[in-house]
Amino acid sequence: MLDLDECRRKPTQTQPPPPCHFPSAMLRRTCIVLISLLSSVSAFAMPMQNITLLGQHPDPEALAREVQRRVNVSVARRQSQEVFLSDQSSSCLTGNPIDDCWRCDPNWEADRQRLADCGIGFGQYALGGKGGQIYEVTDSSDHDAVTPRPGTLRYAVIQSEPLWIVFATNMLIKLKQELIFNSYKTLDGRGANVHIVGGGCITLQYISNVIIHNIHIHQCVQSGETNVRSSPTHYGWRTLSDGDGISIFGSRDIWIDHCSLSHCKDGLIDVVMGSTGITISNNYFSHHDEVMLLGHSDTYVPDSGMQVTIAFNHFGESLVQRMPRCRRGYIHVVNNDFTRWEMYAIGGSGNPTINSQGNRYTAPTNRNAKEVTKRVDTEEKKWRDWNWRSEGDILVNGAFFIASGESVEVLYEKAYSVEPKSAALIDQLTMNAGVFGGRGNNVGTWRTEQSGGGYGYGDDYYSQNMLSGSPAFFALSSTLLLLAPLFLSSYFLLLYLNPIFL
Repeated sequence: MLDLDECRRKPTQTQPPPPCHFPSAMLRRTCIVLISLLSSVSAFAMPMQNITLLGQHPDPEALAREVQRRVNVSVARRQSQEVFLSDQSSSCLTGNPIDDCWRCDPNWEADRQRLADCGIGFGQYALGGKGGQIYEVTDSSDHDAVTPRPGTLRYAVIQSEPLWIVFATNMLIKLKQELIFNSYKTLDGRGANVHIVGGGCITLQYISNVIIHNIHIHQCVQSGETNVRSSPTHYGWRTLSDGDGISIFGSRDIWIDHCSLSHCKDGLIDVVMGSTGITISNNYFSHHDEVMLLGHSDTYVPDSGMQVTIAFNHFGESLVQRMPRCRRGYIHVVNNDFTRWEMYAIGGSGNPTINSQGNRYTAPTNRNAKEVTKRVDTEEKKWRDWNWRSEGDILVNGAFFIASGESVEVLYEKAYSVEPKSAALIDQLTMNAGVFGGRGNNVGTWRTEQSGGGYGYGDDYYSQNMLSGSPAFFALSSTLLLLAPLFLSSYFLLLYLNPIFL
């Protein structure tokens, strides 16, 4: 029988996909592949009509209103109770409905799986590994992509049953190949400083119900041309990957929360090929060109059902474009902080719906790059009817958002019975964006003394030179981490003076 992964090859690969013969249990995957082929060969022969995907919300406008309602409730709770709370408690309530859902419980570690009840937006139904056992990663190695060792992260993510995956200590996991997930998994990095780098990196392909929380993902490069295991019963040949930080491919009910992403070969997050039910929240993006791609192509019809919530993220230093770049679908961009871009912040083609609410857009100093939006390779007579709207956004340093769409004011009237006023609180809502404990934020150092600890350094600290070193570096205590630059400087000086130390 033909290998399944040969049929999963991305359409951007140079080789054409072979004919696929799937068992009946894979009917949904077969449908996605057939739809892709039909839309490709008959784009000019049939009208471009929307397709309802499994997991697609029937009323995206209602869900957008619900997100803002929850933000308003959380903000009101913080404001009404702030005067009665101690300093420690007041730092817990931020007005961010995701964080306020679980972080105010001092015993959160005894009920880690409560996190699965705290999602918002289109990805709020992602169960992750809820109801499954706790799996503790004790081995940071990744020596064999076909026969992973028990205790490793790769061994955990391919299992068939739901798993809530945690980490025994701080870790640098240097992937040899794509880390291919199975459904119903939570990657929970709370309480440890976990960095994932190397080949791939994370691939969510034709699966559902995954939560990735509190993980550094960076320095991801291309890999492939080898066999990689994707489940306990299957491994197959993988062609060359793109080098995305997180690739979401034909999947649904996915939630990416409180991660820090930077320095990858291709995109930091890509959502393509009929994926839907996605929330990307509380992340910190930096040091990258093409940050986020939503949608495979302008002519790929299934992506009309793509629904993505982008909330409470901080788009930080040294970003160029695609925050996100959208093709088709419904994209809700709410309460994010865009501190700078070099080309544009939000772009698109193929008539996506973009609903921008309560964000802060700070334009760069370049007078030719003040526009938030960019319609990519499309004439105005075509995009003037696209539904792109801005409501309650704060535009700083000359930034401007070009809205479009017929009867825009009427759509506003219908969509927002509760007007979002939370943009003025953007600092508060995004103050903990990224991995807890990073960028001077120490609220995430929750591990007890006996369990380890150590936060404080972001992705940039672990440069390419550092990544070539031993993963044992990440097991050092927080005290040794503070002394690490001194040790490293001394070591490299010794190497320069006497190469015998190599």
